[in-house]
Amino acid sequence: MGTAIRATRSVCPVCLKNLPAELCREEDGRIWLEKTCPEHGHFRVLVWEGLLDFEQWTLGAGPLPEGSGLRCPESCGICGEHDCGTCCALLEVTGRCDLRCRYCFADGGREEVDPPLSELKRAVDTIAARCGKPLLQLSGGEPTLRDDLPELVRYAKEAGCAYVQLNTNGIRLAREPDYAKKLAEAGLDIVFLQFDGTRDDIYETLRGVPLLKTKLEAVRVCADLRVGVTLVPTVVRGVNDDDLGELVALARSLAPGVRGVHFQPVSYFGRYPRGTGGEERYTLDRLMADLSAQAGVPAESFLPSRCDHPLCGFHANFLIDPAGGLTPLSLVTHAARTRGTARENREYVALHWRRAPEGPAPSAGADLSGEMDFDTFLYRLRHGSLLLSAMAFQDAMNLNIERLHRCSLHVYDNGAIKPFCAKYLSPVWGAGGKVEEDRA
Repeated sequence: MGTAIRATRSVCPVCLKNLPAELCREEDGRIWLEKTCPEHGHFRVLVWEGLLDFEQWTLGAGPLPEGSGLRCPESCGICGEHDCGTCCALLEVTGRCDLRCRYCFADGGREEVDPPLSELKRAVDTIAARCGKPLLQLSGGEPTLRDDLPELVRYAKEAGCAYVQLNTNGIRLAREPDYAKKLAEAGLDIVFLQFDGTRDDIYETLRGVPLLKTKLEAVRVCADLRVGVTLVPTVVRGVNDDDLGELVALARSLAPGVRGVHFQPVSYFGRYPRGTGGEERYTLDRLMADLSAQAGVPAESFLPSRCDHPLCGFHANFLIDPAGGLTPLSLVTHAARTRGTARENREYVALHWRRAPEGPAPSAGADLSGEMDFDTFLYRLRHGSLLLSAMAFQDAMNLNIERLHRCSLHVYDNGAIKPFCAKYLSPVWGAGGKVEEDRA
């Protein structure tokens, strides 16, 4: 056991009972979340490898107030203790899926009957009324299995959702461009495309089938329709953590059709609720260090969220220079960070993930190696930039209620609005009904 540096609350990964927890630092600089359940024992999980300065990264994020977080996540909704509004609201539109992925937070493919469109429209009305014109993410299962999805996209825009994003594996978009066209015409803003890497062996391991050609065709279809695409890889140690630089290079080559890459280090919930705590964990600082090394960008390019908790993710915006490199637009400083609102976060995301109207290119302006006028800079920002970002979801092993209180990614759940990691929390069971090997 290391030295305790911060008190918080978590859950028992077996029974999900709310428990006191501590962040503890080992002599090697690694930071672990530790907790003890009276019934199921002591657990520890790696949350930071010490590759970046933990205190600097979390600067401005205060600890969980004493006496708070006692009802999370069992009674979780957006209550008075919740410290953030809604940036993105997720709505599951189907439980059906045409894949059976090894990792799936929603355990897609478990249902055969979709909720009726009228029910989903009522859910959209609730989301629009409670969440302040959010970015609405349509998810599943695989949402494109619904033929009436374009109608729901149109309805969401009319109901007041500022932006509509589709979370998809891209298979139908690639195979049926006319279906994709209907979505674009209905007002779809962003395609959040499952895209795990640049090699088919990666897809065979994570998704069960080779999909690279299909994914690239989905990008081409969306680019032709001027719908912004964000590539979304699930990053798993030993599977695709060596492919991050190649993935960034591919995204850069596909701009402006591809607007960004949103990395998601694997979490163990939904279909894959393993109790892993140690070496298999792929931490946020490991992701930033690997991206820096493989993509050739400075680690100082990565900024923590000003809306969610700093341990939940990062973003880094780059201009694509004519030689094919990436020039960072901002660098981390030691200055105190001010909190941003969910609305500000939503507009930032929309600015960088949507396709901007084409408009005329500036007739003058120097190369990135020299000075450039303001019109040229704005044009390059809208049409020649790339956003690298990440979201490190929590599971029952590493759930930190301090982080949960600052979640701006919310899920509609039978009339309630819940933080994402509370909605999809799963107990971690191993073979034979026992907790896996990482119980201390």
